Amino acid sequence: MPIHSSDFGKEFTWGVASSAYQTEGAYLEDGKGLSVWDVFTRQAGKIKGGDNGNQGVHFYHRYIQDIILMQFLNVKNFRFSLSWPRLLPEGIGKPNEKGIDFYNAVIDFCLECGIEPWVTLYHWDLPQALEEKGGWTNRDVVHWFEDYVAFCIQQFGDRVRHWMVLNEPMAFTGAGYFLGLHAPGKKGLGNFLPAVHHASLSLAAGARTIKTLNHNLIVGSTFSCSPVDPVDRAVLSQEAAQRVDVLSNRLFIEPLLGLGYPWQDVKVLQGLERYMKAGDENLLKANLDFIGLQNYTREVVRHSTIMPYINARLVKAGKRNVPKTEMDWEIYPQGIYRVLKRFASYKGVDKIIITENGAAFNDVPVNGSVDDPQRIRFYEEYLAQVLKAKREGVNVQGYFAWSFTDNFEWAEGYSKRFGLVYVDYPTQRRIIKASGFWFQQFLQSRAQYLRAG
Repeated sequence: MPIHSSDFGKEFTWGVASSAYQTEGAYLEDGKGLSVWDVFTRQAGKIKGGDNGNQGVHFYHRYIQDIILMQFLNVKNFRFSLSWPRLLPEGIGKPNEKGIDFYNAVIDFCLECGIEPWVTLYHWDLPQALEEKGGWTNRDVVHWFEDYVAFCIQQFGDRVRHWMVLNEPMAFTGAGYFLGLHAPGKKGLGNFLPAVHHASLSLAAGARTIKTLNHNLIVGSTFSCSPVDPVDRAVLSQEAAQRVDVLSNRLFIEPLLGLGYPWQDVKVLQGLERYMKAGDENLLKANLDFIGLQNYTREVVRHSTIMPYINARLVKAGKRNVPKTEMDWEIYPQGIYRVLKRFASYKGVDKIIITENGAAFNDVPVNGSVDDPQRIRFYEEYLAQVLKAKREGVNVQGYFAWSFTDNFEWAEGYSKRFGLVYVDYPTQRRIIKASGFWFQQFLQSRAQYLRAG
């Protein structure tokens, strides 16, 4: 049976999502400072196709056009991030007035169009000036981040009600400070462990800062999460899956909730103790108004002696002969149900928003249109699982599709397309995909439901 947005209730929030580095472009315009991604993408071999986000999808210059497109598609909520180096080029110190003007203009135009802005404070684009001081490995980053958060709330908190502190801390610490696959390209435990602790402290400190400045603001943070299953029933496989689960799903949420780091389950995490100072257990805790969950797939794991520290290896979807996206991620709708049920079981998680969910497929324009039935089916199947969890008592109160437009997809460059709106990168022409029109009609049922009272 088809689902409708009205099935989720009148209070449910529907929206689309994006991030600054992936869309804005204008990387050296109007006083913006360099970010770690501006520098990382200059290194040969780091990004597929040698791509970078220097131009993005020109959101810096085309935000009016894009927000009008959102309005046309019945979108009422827009999640986007602020670029720290666009606002504070050196990360601290003198602000960039033109950066402030830009975000004021975006926020004001959203509100003029009847679209509620949901702002992410940090979506991976650390100012390069702070990275040169150690970035997330330097404990001073907690104070730098607190000051940045306070600055943003003072500038925009009069109009923006919904705030997210960090986007997927496991992703930017793991890929950026352990594997070296993302900016700033650091590797090893000596970088990863301090980055984890300082990001955790910053998450809680940022939330407290917002509430101190304005207790009426609604504060959350987003976490990447995936069910982790063993490849078979062997004890070693099950133990490997448990270790990966600790890193993928538990590492950041549990200290935030006052449970401490789950270091007893992965021995290498015991190294976090050397970065702990007196009182840090309490400083890691914060009360959020909502938890943002971001799910795309599930992970299947096998034991591996050649993988250091966790003795586990992911088995890619392509190796398992299962339906998959262009990212080689398994299409597994039950996964979003499983993570909703699991995170809702934590004491202290009262309200959940799906802040990202979507899929990359090989979208090709034909006669000026883009037909993407796989993406439509993806959304239908995943949303059915969200509704199932909601009907079973999970307090999930919102859903943001990733992403509004195609954009720069980190290490994949421009080769992977997640958007509801196709972007022809040479011309920057926008084409609403079939999935975008599907989403428009899906949200129209909500509008009709609300008008009916």
